Amino acid sequence: MDVEIEPSTLSGVARAPSSKSYTHRAILAAGYAGGALVYDPLVSADTKATMRAVDAFGGDVTIESDHLVVDGFDGRPEIPGDVIDCGNSGTTMRLVTGTAALGDGITVLTGDSSLRSRPHDPLLSAVDDLGGRAESTRNNGQAPLVVKGPISGDTVSMPGDVSSQFVTSLLMAGAVTDEGIEVELETELKSAPYVDITLELLDEFGVEAGKRKDSYHVEGGQFYEPEDGEYHVPGDFSSISYLLSSGAIAAEDGEEVRIEGAYPSAQGDSKIVGVLGRMGADVDWNRDDGILTVTKSDLSGVEVDVGDTPDLLPTIAALGAVADGETRIVNCEHVRYKETDRVSAMAEELANMGAKTEEEADVLTIHGDDSQLTGGVVDGRGDHRIVMALAVAALASDGPTMIAGGEHVDVSFPKFFDVLYDLGATVERQ
Repeated sequence: MDVEIEPSTLSGVARAPSSKSYTHRAILAAGYAGGALVYDPLVSADTKATMRAVDAFGGDVTIESDHLVVDGFDGRPEIPGDVIDCGNSGTTMRLVTGTAALGDGITVLTGDSSLRSRPHDPLLSAVDDLGGRAESTRNNGQAPLVVKGPISGDTVSMPGDVSSQFVTSLLMAGAVTDEGIEVELETELKSAPYVDITLELLDEFGVEAGKRKDSYHVEGGQFYEPEDGEYHVPGDFSSISYLLSSGAIAAEDGEEVRIEGAYPSAQGDSKIVGVLGRMGADVDWNRDDGILTVTKSDLSGVEVDVGDTPDLLPTIAALGAVADGETRIVNCEHVRYKETDRVSAMAEELANMGAKTEEEADVLTIHGDDSQLTGGVVDGRGDHRIVMALAVAALASDGPTMIAGGEHVDVSFPKFFDVLYDLGATVERQ
């Protein structure tokens, strides 16, 4: 689907979609439990992949109007009767690799062409070290993956600069092993706030886990038991970043964009509030009520380290194309290993819109003073975050922007274009 966005002004109220990161973890945690109700989930292409995985391991997930009914496999996953297709969801594949390692048999995990290009070697090696067997069918660390258990727990070491999801996978599985699991990190952990999300959610499900200076650990023999048998998913700050940034560059004069459901949590991407503040945006966050308000502001370029917040790179890049001066996004090499190489994708597609960009291995620079966004035809690269970030830039362009692959917002924010339209944007789907 192609989506055309005209230069627009925005005002009004939008509600943050629920967190994709928390929803994935909550579905799987409810699977590890005897069952649970998961309220306010994000139902998207990615989270449906995790639902299918729970079904495959012997659980059952039913979608109701405002919650999921999850019948769990009670810490003992069955061996799937078929290959588990994770679609485009790297989170699903990585998190359920740990689940597969608990089973007394062989599980095969695959996904679409993008997912089959993403690295998994450290997690596969960890499963081997824990007494299981895990390998790539093509011997390149990429899916399809073959995983055989059962593991019983132990201490493993792995690099921390590939994906924090490897740590999450082992912690979630480790709670129901006999011995527990400790993950020692050989290098600095990138995207560490995502493991904080995991620790927060595990606590909500009654599982004790923690971190030391260079390691994370979880005791074995535990049970997943959320209080009152239910869990409520918070709003998603990765998605909020697009709405908040849209307001900062395109709110109608004298009006504001208000975002509801923005309650504090362990999400690292809440740092977008501070980034916009540093750039000069007029942003107010009522944390008690979960309300963010923003008005159109004159933005100035800043330097932002995205080591812990890789999903913010596309948003910040779009803001840099509108801001005065230079915006430098540093510590971003790991952002190249997402659904697409998001560093190159944003550099190239913003340049197609008229921005002046400069790409290095670990740095993306946007020269705002030399940029004049004119719109045009751009490619969302089959990546939901690229599509939404380009839509933000399109609001401040001089002419219409046609974004190819608009349907990929279904991965994390299915109603994104509807929300933009309701705020006043001129949006046409083709």
